[in-house]
Amino acid sequence: MTKEIFPIGIFDSGVGGTSIWKEINSLLPNESTIYLSDSKNAPYGEKCKDEIIDLSIKNTEFLLNKNSKIIVVACNTATTNAIKYLREKYDVPFIGIEPAIKPASFQTKTNKIGLLATKGTLNSKLFEQTSSLIDKDIVIKEQIGLGLVELIENGKLYSNEMSDLLDRYLKPMLEKNIDCLVLGCTHYPYLIPQIRLVLGNKIQIIDSGEAVAKQTMKVLSDCNLLEKGNASLETNHIFYINKDKRVLKDLLTDNINESSDIIETDF
Repeated sequence: MTKEIFPIGIFDSGVGGTSIWKEINSLLPNESTIYLSDSKNAPYGEKCKDEIIDLSIKNTEFLLNKNSKIIVVACNTATTNAIKYLREKYDVPFIGIEPAIKPASFQTKTNKIGLLATKGTLNSKLFEQTSSLIDKDIVIKEQIGLGLVELIENGKLYSNEMSDLLDRYLKPMLEKNIDCLVLGCTHYPYLIPQIRLVLGNKIQIIDSGEAVAKQTMKVLSDCNLLEKGNASLETNHIFYINKDKRVLKDLLTDNINESSDIIETDF
């Protein structure tokens, strides 16, 4: 059995990484996937670096035991804190995700960018290194999205609590004259309709999903791991979650078919 037919493994601290899964599935429809939602331990953004690394190792080994041919770390906090360690430890390609502040720096006209992210991402060494490469004339208004992930994980995407938090986090950015908002957590693309209610339609919202999907395709191709579309093989998608699966199922309703399965696990 050749590795090309093995699945793409994807993990996140919860259900938010499905925003990345959707981009990958759209770009690579011939690929099977395994998605791991570590919702029991969400959010990673409030944890220390050692704990984030330990959880990332556990997630990686779960996916490797399912024969994943490549692993997408669909979590900004896990990428910025753990991916260097994972790449050194395991002999498998890894795709990471970071806040798209560099693309935003090329697009801003006001030289003021908003960044909504977790504390773990903003405090990481990798994010510090990336930020240091941005033009010094560009001001990045950082905001920790405290509480946003928890609300999404608990099925409160369209709650009053969510609206109140987004008002509190985003309105000060408007006052700073930002013209780009970077979403630095894979949960946050699910908030775009509500973010638009606060920011309006003139401010550009940037996330990393499409770029991650393109990089995944490139690495698969470079490593000769790209599934060419064997007509005799059925593409399937399996989602594992270590919490109630209803929130995950709701987010995936329009994107999965009969060959997909959502499994609650005590992982």
